[in-house]
Amino acid sequence: MKILIPTAKEMNVELGVVQPQALSAKSQTILDLLKSYSPSDLTSLYKISPQKAQLEYQHIQDLASGQASHYPALLLFDGLMYRHIKREDWTKAQQAYIEKHLLITSSLYGVLPALSPIAPHRLDFMVKLRPQGQSLKKFWQETYGASLQGEDLVLSLLSSEFESVFPSQLRKKFFTCKFMEEKTGQLKIHSTISKKARGQFLSRLIELGITEIEPMKDLEFAGFSYRADLSSPQELVYVRSL
Repeated sequence: MKILIPTAKEMNVELGVVQPQALSAKSQTILDLLKSYSPSDLTSLYKISPQKAQLEYQHIQDLASGQASHYPALLLFDGLMYRHIKREDWTKAQQAYIEKHLLITSSLYGVLPALSPIAPHRLDFMVKLRPQGQSLKKFWQETYGASLQGEDLVLSLLSSEFESVFPSQLRKKFFTCKFMEEKTGQLKIHSTISKKARGQFLSRLIELGITEIEPMKDLEFAGFSYRADLSSPQELVYVRSL
């Protein structure tokens, strides 16, 4: 089984650095394009403030010059989902589970094992960068598909932004999850619920070492439990009653 999670814009660089790895040819192509952008260009490209663009410019130049600090990806990203993943005090079995089963999907690095060393950056698939004249999604699609070759079971905890990079025939085979809250008989779903719940759900998978779909249906976490009546063969629905 492989579990897919997305990157996040928020990052925590108050970590111990790790030894970098060489960039893939595709990552280098993107970096070569990005390093030609000025801070002003990045302000427009990313639709961010000049201050944030200057910081991103420095990140890009540091990576291009070999001066960037690198961190384990699972620990570097610090968005809402990541803050609800257990990321410390792992047992040896839990760390082995993460190393074997958990993959992070990146618009700069491709699909990579969760503890791979990466440098801080804010590129995502919504940025209108065109490496080799293609959108980032098109540029990565074949490589994304190849990353799961031979995998019989894939659990996607991705947003649609990241999931749509994979070839459509492959996506049809993914198992996905939906997280909802129920209050006075009304079901609702929104991004905050989903992001927190994805992290909490993933933590339980790691803690218990779950590698099959059926045991996931027995999980209870942060008040959520599986609802068979709302689920479908490829989508597991979990509901928390308020």
